[in-house]
Amino acid sequence: MGVRAVNVFILVVLVLMYAGIIAMQDKKAWVSLGAGLVLVIGGATSASHAISSLINWNILLIYLGSLVLAELFIYSRVPAFLAERIVERSPSVGVAVAIILLLTGLVSAFVENVATVLLVAPVMIELARRTKKNLAQLMIGLAVMANLQGTATLIGDPPSMIFADFAHYSFNDFFFRAGRPSIFFAIQLASIVGALYFFFYFRSMEGDGRSLPAERIVSWVPAGLLGLMIAGLAGLSALSAGGGIHSASGIFVVSLAGVGLGWLGWVRKERAEARNMVRHLDWGTLAFLVGIFVVVGTVSESGLLDGLGIALAKWTGGSAALGFSLIIAFSVLVSGFVDNVPYIAAMLPVAAKFAATMGGRPELFMFGLLIGSCIGGNLTPFGASANIVAVSLSEKNGAKVNVWSWLKIAGSFTVLTTVAAGLFVWFVWR
Repeated sequence: MGVRAVNVFILVVLVLMYAGIIAMQDKKAWVSLGAGLVLVIGGATSASHAISSLINWNILLIYLGSLVLAELFIYSRVPAFLAERIVERSPSVGVAVAIILLLTGLVSAFVENVATVLLVAPVMIELARRTKKNLAQLMIGLAVMANLQGTATLIGDPPSMIFADFAHYSFNDFFFRAGRPSIFFAIQLASIVGALYFFFYFRSMEGDGRSLPAERIVSWVPAGLLGLMIAGLAGLSALSAGGGIHSASGIFVVSLAGVGLGWLGWVRKERAEARNMVRHLDWGTLAFLVGIFVVVGTVSESGLLDGLGIALAKWTGGSAALGFSLIIAFSVLVSGFVDNVPYIAAMLPVAAKFAATMGGRPELFMFGLLIGSCIGGNLTPFGASANIVAVSLSEKNGAKVNVWSWLKIAGSFTVLTTVAAGLFVWFVWR
């Protein structure tokens, strides 16, 4: 095939993959893997190139290891213990809810979002029972605060890992880059705004939430391993001479996960629990990411999306403010209905080309893309996996959630937090 024919073939596969992901969310791993296989069979890329260059095994190992450590953290019951102590010592239940949600967000910056929801959900369920508050409202708050912080660090969520791979960001670069406060602090500002929003929303909560059932910490070992992961990734980032994620990061995180599973199986003698933990990991997302790396890597190498970045620069008339606002707004709307992993993977080259055409800093537009695509998942009850889990837990406990009741709470939250994070990025990185 000629270059033009190959590009058309790649574009068709990309569009069909997106359509398949939208139509079959529960089969998205098979859709992305199938799309990658079609590109290899069709000659758009080779199997050896896909395996050696397009698939980022380092990122996959980091994700796998962090999933295991998150499951061990759930097992430890440390977050639930801390949440219980917060409720006991807060002047009102409304204040306690706001603080718990702020803590939830901070945990979610280092632990996968769904795992974070599962960590704190029992506390919210008991709070709702004690205060006679609608559980659905508490669970919506829990989900959106967990999603918000997913983009704050390298290990928070897959989109952050994809961004780090594309932009050559290390773990430490999420905190400071080129002498400037980075995306972590933009998200912390948004998190504070979100916590204040929920404080005012829940400040009239009444009832006895102070005497929650006593939580017993199983062990501090998982919390220690999580702390070691954060410290180790920070140390490896400092050693990374060429920038980006250190090549040993994946092995390091998976090794810690292995230590954790060994501790659970042999020290605590809970081998069945360890096997069950491994069996129920989110293997689907790992497979999904493999396909995404192949498809989007092939699209990026083809240069297909360069023209879109140039066209966007022309359409905005050279206005950085308009371009930045459009990228955020469009990303929020798209990510409310479409999985943000393939979206951000496809759009990062567009944002970079747009920045190059405008002569601006690439971080400005890539951060805008990251903020919009991750916070935008809060817009609907099916915009993120954490939302679906929160809705399911709420309904299992008798509190129904529909699109309107979700939008009533999460809509304003999404707008406020997006604006807060966007303004931070604009004034720091323009």
